Amino acid sequence: MNALQTFLIAFVFSFLGSIPPGTLNLTVLRLGLEHKMNIAWRFALAAALVEYPYAWLALLFEDWITASPVVVNNFKLISAVVMITLGVITIRSASKATPAAETVRESGFRKGLLLSVLNPLALPFWIGVTAYLKSQGWISLSTAAEVHSYLLGISLGALVLLISVAYLARKATTVFSVQGKVKFIPGVVLLLLGIYALAAYLHSLVD
Repeated sequence: MNALQTFLIAFVFSFLGSIPPGTLNLTVLRLGLEHKMNIAWRFALAAALVEYPYAWLALLFEDWITASPVVVNNFKLISAVVMITLGVITIRSASKATPAAETVRESGFRKGLLLSVLNPLALPFWIGVTAYLKSQGWISLSTAAEVHSYLLGISLGALVLLISVAYLARKATTVFSVQGKVKFIPGVVLLLLGIYALAAYLHSLVD
């Protein structure tokens, strides 16, 4: 396990986790439609910066939660249940109509900071995802390099997704005609990963 692999896995999960429509990506979508790319960049940068400390707090909470003997003994089962739950919640959230984002009149950076700090799902999402990735042996956070690679991957994944949304919106509004289907992808991925982990856990019991 190396820092690069940890970075890439974190990047992919962060990118996918940022797809469902919410205040952040709907705001950069509107900025892209209005061709305000400088503001979109500052907004996305602020949102990505907030992901770093949120993910770091998630690591601390995940370590504290998994220190319990009950959790350790049932780690794979709990992580599978958490991923399935996150998948169901994500799919349900994606199926609901999301209010239109407000127009960003200021520089964009302060608005990005505020909306990201007020995002209620960031912390529990990264607690669950981190626990799952560790339980499957896909990441190791035993060194400082691996920890910061993981956090950097999370931040850059969110940044790339938000900027991609803004640029796609600027290029062609029709690109988002498939948004109704795309927004379900993260939830389906989480659900499938949870089912996979649950199947692996049940298989280990048989063996």
